[in-house]
Amino acid sequence: MANEPAVMIEDLILTIRGQRVMLDSDLARIYRVTTGRLNQALKRNSKRFPTDFAFQLTRQELAALISQSVISKTGRGGRQTPPWVFTEHGAIMLASVLNSPLAIEASVRVVRAFVYLREQLASNKKIAQKFAELEKRLDSQDESIATLFEAIRQLLEPAEPGQPRREIGFHVKEQAYSYRVTQTTNR
Repeated sequence: MANEPAVMIEDLILTIRGQRVMLDSDLARIYRVTTGRLNQALKRNSKRFPTDFAFQLTRQELAALISQSVISKTGRGGRQTPPWVFTEHGAIMLASVLNSPLAIEASVRVVRAFVYLREQLASNKKIAQKFAELEKRLDSQDESIATLFEAIRQLLEPAEPGQPRREIGFHVKEQAYSYRVTQTTNR
């Protein structure tokens, strides 16, 4: 996982409790340490990891992740405790706690993945905003189109009995002129 592009790391970022996080086991693979060593470093330096940097999942959150096939089922040598998850800031702090050149290099890739994801979300928000503006404009156009159709409908309706139907078009009243033809003779 050392040479994986940011797009691959981006796939490991989950949203839990409204925060984008990464599982301890995924970060351990990226930093090339065991999950046990990573969690041991976390416990030894717990003051560096407030709840907005890292938190342990509840059993319900763990069950939800298992049902989504994000992590494997417990038992048969699997996890005995719910995993820890790390926010972007927690992943950076973790690299400093592990304090190895590989961890520092990997943390740069992790941060880039978080930044890329944040940019994609911001881009999606802009698209959603433009779509909403377009929708509003179409709504106002719908009213204009409805008014136009109503006017056409009124023109197509037959006139009520007893009322003369108004003719449509350009009319010229012709006047009859009589021309008197006189013959003149040449004398």
